[in-house]
Amino acid sequence: MDNERHKLLRLFLTTLEISAFTFGGGFVIIPLMRDTFVNKLKWIDENEMLDLTAIAQSSPGAIAVNASILTGYKVAGIKGALISILGTIIPPFAIISVISLFYEAFRDNRYVALAMKGMSAGVAAVVLDVVISMAWDIMKRKRMLPILMLFISFILLEVFDINIMLLVLIAGLTGFAEYEMDKRRERA
Repeated sequence: MDNERHKLLRLFLTTLEISAFTFGGGFVIIPLMRDTFVNKLKWIDENEMLDLTAIAQSSPGAIAVNASILTGYKVAGIKGALISILGTIIPPFAIISVISLFYEAFRDNRYVALAMKGMSAGVAAVVLDVVISMAWDIMKRKRMLPILMLFISFILLEVFDINIMLLVLIAGLTGFAEYEMDKRRERA
C-alpha cells in the first residue's frame, strides 16, 4: 500500500510540475510527458506514449488533460487518472485566477505583450519538435500509412478546406482497419 501511495504522490507531483512549467497548450506538454514518463521514470514505453498521444489528440477536450488522464490511468488505474487530472489542472487554474485579478494591468502592458510574443516563438518550436519526433518514431518503425495520411490530411485540410472532424473520423477508421489487418496477419 505504501508503494502505491508513493507512486500516486510521484505521479501527482510530476504532472503538477509538467503543467506548471508548460506554456502554449497541449502539444507543448507532450514532449515533457514523453521525456518524463518514457525516458526518466520508464513507466510507459515509446510506442504506448505515441498511442496515448494520438488518442489524447483525437479525443474531445484539452489535449494536456486528455494525455494526463490516459497516462495516469496507464500508470495507476482510475486513481492515477484522477491524480493526474488534479496535477494537470491546478497550475493553469491558479495562474488564470491570478491573471484575472490583474487583467486590467496585464491587458495594456507593453512588456507583457512582448513576453507573450516571445513565448509564442518558443511554443512554435516545441510543437515542431513534437511533430518531427513523432514522425521520426513512425518512420523508424517503417510505417508508411501514418506518414501518408499525415500529408494527405494536411492537403485536404489546407487546400480543399475539408472539415477536420471528417478527417479525424477517416483517420480513425483507417487506423482501426490497419489494426484489424495486422491482427489477422498475426493469426495466419
